[in-house]
This record gives sequence, C-alpha cells and structure tokens, in this order.
Amino acid sequence: MHRSAAFIIPAIFLSASVMAAPAPVKVEVLQTKLDHPWSLAFLPGDQGMLITMRGGQLRQWLPGKGLSDPITGIPKVWANAQGGLLDVVLAPDFAQSRRVWLSYAEAGQDGKAGTVVGYGRLSEDAKHLDAFQVVFRQQPKLSTGNHFGGRMVFDGKGYLWIALGENNQRPTAQDLDKLQGKLVRLTDEGKVPPDNPFVGKSGARPEIWAYGLRNPQGMAMNPWSHALWMHEHGPRGGDEINIAGKGKNYGWPLATWGINYSGLPIPEAKGGKVEGTEQPIFYWKKSPAISGMAFYNADVFPEWKNKLFIGALKDEDVIVMSVNGNTVREDGRILKERKARIRDVRVGPDGYLYVLTDASDGELLKVSPAR
Repeated sequence: MHRSAAFIIPAIFLSASVMAAPAPVKVEVLQTKLDHPWSLAFLPGDQGMLITMRGGQLRQWLPGKGLSDPITGIPKVWANAQGGLLDVVLAPDFAQSRRVWLSYAEAGQDGKAGTVVGYGRLSEDAKHLDAFQVVFRQQPKLSTGNHFGGRMVFDGKGYLWIALGENNQRPTAQDLDKLQGKLVRLTDEGKVPPDNPFVGKSGARPEIWAYGLRNPQGMAMNPWSHALWMHEHGPRGGDEINIAGKGKNYGWPLATWGINYSGLPIPEAKGGKVEGTEQPIFYWKKSPAISGMAFYNADVFPEWKNKLFIGALKDEDVIVMSVNGNTVREDGRILKERKARIRDVRVGPDGYLYVLTDASDGELLKVSPAR
C-alpha cells in the first residue's frame, strides 16, 4: 500500500538538559503491511530498495509500484524470537557483480542457532537471488532465540564488518575462541585479513576485530572520521555507542552501566568502568532499546548536517544526536507520536531519512524536516 498524504509530527524535548530540540518533521508513509521488517538497502538508479522481513522474505520496493513478490533463492532462516532474516547490504561493486549480502539466523543440529552471512547474485529483473553461498558462520551455535546482532557494513576499503550478539550467553563475549559478542572483519570475499588482531594467536578466532559486545543492533561508517561506529543494547540500562578499535574489549559483561532485568546486578559485572575495557562514547542510563544507525552527510537538508539518527524499539522513536568529532549529544526525538518500534534508519541517496517500523503491519516511512 502506498499513501501519498504527508503529516507533521512535532519535535519532543527530552529534558531541560537538552541543548536544542530537532525541528518538526514531515512523514510520508510509503508502504504498510510489512511483516516485521528488519533492514533496507538502496538499489542504484530508480530501482528502489530491498527490504528484509524477519520471517524470511526479501522484497523489492519501487516508487509508484510498491512491494514486489518475495524474491526467490533466499536461504532457509531460523525465524524464532529475535532470529530470522536480518541485515541486507549491497556489495561495493554491485553494479558489476550484483551481489547482495544477507545476515540471518541459522539452526544447528541441537536446535540452537547462530548468525550466518553470505551472498547471492540478484537477477536483472530483481526476482531471484542466484547461487547463494555462505561465507561466515558464528560458532558455536548457542542462541535459543536471543541476541544475534547481524548488522553489516562495507567500509570502502575492501572490508566487511559484522557485529555479532552474545546469544544471551554473557561470558562468551569475553571468550576469544568463540564468535559470540564479537565484531568481525572480513574481506569482501569473506576471507580473514592477515592484519586482524588475533590472527596467529592460540585460542583466538582470527575473524575477530573487537570483543565484549552484548547485542549490537546498529553500525555505520562515520563519514567525517572514516571510523566505524556501532551501538548495542545494554541489559536494563546501559545502551551504548562505541567506536570500533583494533583488538579492543568493550567490556560486556564485566563492564556495564546497566543491571539485570530482575533489578539485581549483572553477576559478572565489576562496575561501569573496568581496567582493560573501553568506555562508550555515549550511554543511556535508561535503555531506549536502540536499533539502526545513520549519519547525515547530505546537502539536501542543511539543518540535519552532522546529525546522527538512531532508532529506538522500546522508546518507539527516532533519536537525533549532534556529532562533534568523537563526541555526541542527544538533541531530542522526532517520531514519538507515531508510537511505533523503530527497527532501522537509513539516509537515502536523495537525502531523505528512511525508517522501518517493527510490527506485523510494519511501515516504511520517508522523513524530512517540515518546511
């Protein structure tokens, strides 16, 4: 369904400490009836975008035409709880290779699951994904339905980054012989780069770039510093933003600014600051349940320049943050009145913000400053 009518949503002040509220926005509902959409990727030219549905469908959305039938050739996914078909990104050489990369949950022989990444070639008519092949599997498979991570980013230097959750098995995030709670760096062919920090080290997986993550749900290249930024869910409190550093330990579960959902401390936690672990550049004492991340570096809307947009599942909003070097400040929220879980946010090639809402009747939204 395509709805051309637009409407205005006022900006929300969070507290007296917020320095500047975002301007009101205009929202256009481009598509409804999306079954728990998880991610989107923009196709070149006038070919619209690809959208993943957590249940296992990949579909094309075209302006003026709407949603395609499900694209065939998608691998079988383990669609349970938080698991299913997750991220979608285009290969940097998509114009030549037509490679589409997918991350998804895959079941093991014991019924537990882990995150998998692979690619296939999108047919010219965008109806089929040919010759899909897996290049990476999270090992061991430990998830019973939680904390898959799955965000992927190409960095423009020939490397693919994959953020992996700890499968709700907290101590594994510190185990270098496991791929739970890790940031992985591969080549664009799925190989291990020889300069990864744990290559050749006994008892460590060579794919690992950084570790100590809980449940990463957003990742993007900072267009000004060219560093990889990522964020993750804390437990009860402690959602955080980090900058990916080679071989760094981001602390989970030893260092956290959150507590357990029961209200008790995390059993392994030693405090918010722990020697040998990295501090986040920003964290929330009360978790918004952040998901999706997009830097704004377009010239279309100057008032959004140097802003960072982050979705919020629990808080049902899009968070706007100002970026100054490696410092961020929350400016406010822009979609509170929609009361929808925000799964993904992306800046389109046209300079507009595109948002996916996470529901059985999820929506694709096109957002711009109200003028």
